[in-house]
Amino acid sequence: MSKQTLAVLPMEFTIHSLDSDATIPEEVLSSPLFFLGKTSEELSIVVPSNVPVESLDSDVQWRALELIGPLALSMVGIMAQIGDVLAKAKISIFIVSTFETDFFLVKNNKLNDAIRALRKAGYTVNVE
Repeated sequence: MSKQTLAVLPMEFTIHSLDSDATIPEEVLSSPLFFLGKTSEELSIVVPSNVPVESLDSDVQWRALELIGPLALSMVGIMAQIGDVLAKAKISIFIVSTFETDFFLVKNNKLNDAIRALRKAGYTVNVE
């Protein structure tokens, strides 16, 4: 299987944690890019850092590497392979997915290390 191409998105992201029954802020819903995850314990929101969200907790300064798709849902091992490259480089990740692709979030201060590790492993990484 050939190695995929990733693109570094230009903006920083913040990961927010809210109560599970919290209302999703309108600013989030009108943002051009956001991710939601909900369990019985919490509502998680990943959104560009310039979008205001009142949250119980947050983690700032994440950057996103978008796996260029579309990727078929039947494809196996892509996240694991990329995750393994980043784990071996000692880079923590936060992954969010859509129907057609995946986004690997890394802390801003580890972005260059992530790019180097991925390129060394044979991936193409485009930086805007």
